[in-house]
Amino acid sequence: MSARFPRPELAVVKVGSSSLRGADGRLDRDQVANVAEQVVAARAAGTRVVLVSSGAVAAGMGLLGLERRPVDLPTLQACAAIGQSELIQAYQRVFERADLAAGQVLLTQDVFVRRTRYLHARTSLQRLLDLGAVPIINENDAVATDELSYGDNDHLAALVASMLEANLLVLLSDVAGLHAGDPRRHPDAPVISRVDDVDALDRSVIGGTGSFVGSGGMRTKVESARVAVRSACDAVVADARRPGVLADVLAGDEVGTWFVRSDKRIEARRLWIGFALTVRGRVHVDAGAADALRRRGTSLLAVGVTRASGSFAVGDAVEVIDPDGVVVARGLSNYDVGDIAQVAGRSTKDAAAELGPHFAREVIHRDDLAVLG
Repeated sequence: MSARFPRPELAVVKVGSSSLRGADGRLDRDQVANVAEQVVAARAAGTRVVLVSSGAVAAGMGLLGLERRPVDLPTLQACAAIGQSELIQAYQRVFERADLAAGQVLLTQDVFVRRTRYLHARTSLQRLLDLGAVPIINENDAVATDELSYGDNDHLAALVASMLEANLLVLLSDVAGLHAGDPRRHPDAPVISRVDDVDALDRSVIGGTGSFVGSGGMRTKVESARVAVRSACDAVVADARRPGVLADVLAGDEVGTWFVRSDKRIEARRLWIGFALTVRGRVHVDAGAADALRRRGTSLLAVGVTRASGSFAVGDAVEVIDPDGVVVARGLSNYDVGDIAQVAGRSTKDAAAELGPHFAREVIHRDDLAVLG
């Protein structure tokens, strides 16, 4: 049987917190060592690896004697601050034995939406790789705000894969892959081996949020795979504790769920708008406007808007919703939510004549719009 894809030159490998925590609530050092040893083997086989590792919060939970993931931000940040050093030391011990240097890089998703920071981060990561080091990335959880509340390293890993133009994103988790049904309710549901069109997936098989240790889940993995494939990068979701899982995935073996890359790569800025920015509200549109966005990638004009919801200002990211409640696109709004209520349904000419020249512009310009489906 032929391989799924050629051996990647560069892979971004993410391992989740539920896969790095032992039964005693502390960091599972043996599992961390196992992951590190697999990265060493991947390097020896010709694939450079960027490791995106969760586990800092889980490690801190164990050290502080907490049995469940905290729900308040200050405690989450404290767990991350305490656990991050233990996590990195556990990896570093293995890499040192293999004469590999490791570079810790703490990021927030803000890096991906501010161009100067984005370019600096990309240059730093590329230089680490050129020097033969293994970058170990984690979200900067000790100072992050929104990201810790609902973020996860699946999303971060996908954005890193896009940033570095990686060939493959590997999401290692506590599941064997995407099942054809919720395995908690349907234990016999088989793993879906291949997904050619992530947008066509039945939402009922994706599932919900993650375990009590992590903040991710199959939904976030599918969303992260969507980012990767639109960056012309293959993605695989597989079981972190399966023996030799990384070697098998990199060899193109049929392990886990493979999300097939798109041949067309979305430009980075549209990817940031579509997936990296925090959405502050919604702009609802009629069927004609939704069709124009999907088919022609036009700007969103006020005449096609029916209403707006949420609390957003000029320049904030918003979702564009069709009459069926489906997200058509995300974009940067030229109006705040109050102004959209005034221009909704009006032509640009009428809005300018009745409300003033300030309203003679698109609701979202096409250059600030990422069509999602």
